[in-house]
Amino acid sequence: MSKHTSSQVTKAKILRAVASSTAIETGVSVQKIEQQLKQNQAQAKAVGLSR
Repeated sequence: MSKHTSSQVTKAKILRAVASSTAIETGVSVQKIEQQLKQNQAQAKAVGLSR
């Protein structure tokens, strides 16, 4: 029997997948898109929800 090791899906992996997919579609570098996504995520956390 072969042992199957499953890789854990993390936010970082999802971010990288979105960035690389967008890079392919737009022609912009993966690093630039990844940086922009992280920046947008940080801004969204800073805003918070109104109550």
